[in-house]
Amino acid sequence: MPRITDPAEFIRRETLVKSVPHAEEIRLHVADEAMDLWLKTEEELGELGLAPPFWAFAWAGGQGLARYILDTPELVAGKRVLDFACGSGLVGIAAMKAGALSCHGVDIDPFAIAASELNADLNDVSLTLETTDLTDADCPDADIVFCGDVFYDKAMAAKVLPFLNRLLDKGMDVLVGDPGRSYLPTSGLSELADYSVPVVGALEDNEIKHTRVFRVKKI
Repeated sequence: MPRITDPAEFIRRETLVKSVPHAEEIRLHVADEAMDLWLKTEEELGELGLAPPFWAFAWAGGQGLARYILDTPELVAGKRVLDFACGSGLVGIAAMKAGALSCHGVDIDPFAIAASELNADLNDVSLTLETTDLTDADCPDADIVFCGDVFYDKAMAAKVLPFLNRLLDKGMDVLVGDPGRSYLPTSGLSELADYSVPVVGALEDNEIKHTRVFRVKKI
């Protein structure tokens, strides 16, 4: 049987608090060594074959979105934000720091929700958080939706694209941050910004990723 564990306690124990390289105004609980944390997560839960701990890193797309939000606060000021596949909570934290009215973060990984809550506290902002797969649910109430690094996998992209189209049909503004992942759409995107973002070389094919922020049109 899997061992019962407290995700927040595990995260505090197994991570370090560091500033985000491309958004130094924000600090996160992050992994020191990617593979070590992955193995420890499996050991802690008594399960093998778990997904990587996406919540434990500041991925390139999320860093790009965070930087763009912090530099363009009028984008979110007074608005209701949805941080889809929130991971560490980086993008939602940036939105709240930039003056968003509220931010709801969702992720399918309960460890991501725990990490986002810890990181929000670390940065003196408040997020509402939920463990759920929104791609199979009704569209949430939001004015603007942020999606960082969601096109890394064919199956994930196949679920995300119809979901984003539903958001657009509801009149929501949708922004994506992506460093050229394999399944990033080749149409329906309007580029807003591009950055050279420092990342964890052990997880990427380079230590600097050319990362772009897009506004999504109908895909």
